[in-house]
Amino acid sequence: MPAVVRGGRRANVASAPKRSAGPKGQGGRSRNAPRNPGGVPGKMAALGKLDLSPRAVVLSICAGVGVLALVLATGARAERIGQSVTHGMDQITTGMGLKLRRVRITGASAEATPAIQRALNVEAGQPITGLDLDSLQASVEAVGWVKEARVVRLLPDTLIVEVKEHDRLAVWQTGGRVFVIDGEGRAIPGADAGRYPGLPLVVGAGADKAAGDILPLLAQRPRLMGRVDALVRVDERRWDLRLKDGGIIQLPAMKQEAALIQLDALDQRERLLELGLARIDLRTEGQVAVRPRAGV
Repeated sequence: MPAVVRGGRRANVASAPKRSAGPKGQGGRSRNAPRNPGGVPGKMAALGKLDLSPRAVVLSICAGVGVLALVLATGARAERIGQSVTHGMDQITTGMGLKLRRVRITGASAEATPAIQRALNVEAGQPITGLDLDSLQASVEAVGWVKEARVVRLLPDTLIVEVKEHDRLAVWQTGGRVFVIDGEGRAIPGADAGRYPGLPLVVGAGADKAAGDILPLLAQRPRLMGRVDALVRVDERRWDLRLKDGGIIQLPAMKQEAALIQLDALDQRERLLELGLARIDLRTEGQVAVRPRAGV
């Protein structure tokens, strides 16, 4: 049958066949209707529609560069704004009475306290909430006297500095100079040896590092320690104990505690330390050699 033209458009005389209704539960979809090819979800399909053309990429890069330039251009201004805000907050806190009035330092000796105060470098009246406690702690621990420190802010107006100093083990004499050393043999910067006449005197190269081993052994023997004038390191291997009466006790390089135990036993039986001997030689294990003074 010839086609009939209606309204300028060509239409087939025969009507299109009606779609058959699908079975219930399939939303009217024809049994032969094509499904989403490849099973691509709707969101993933939408991503595929993004404009990733070279023109779009170039525009995105230019926009990023513009934002970065804007940030760099206003950076100094942003910094000034931040400083103004900080200054304003400081004024508010000081107006509330939160300003530094006193600093309490505990655990520090009279000799170390001035150096700790200089390291803190704080002034009365400054905002206490603006203090950097970690920085203050680091400054205090940089002082030679200080082994460790703790800085606490006690509102409204007090800064507390708790200090633990290096222990003073001995005075070390070497090369014509004297130092106060701690238990690890380290010289304590700023410590005046003249202020510690009660500390043992150790002399010679290597005496600083070896003092931590011998001095505790002597401290257990107050009768002997009370007679020692100085401990002299010999060849960086062993000790000579110089007695106040001029005598010398020669200790071995090894097993020095065993030698001191042997000396204890002899002193208890023979009162050896009271005989005024010129030399007591303990360098040979299991033996004690003595030398009396000349003319005795």
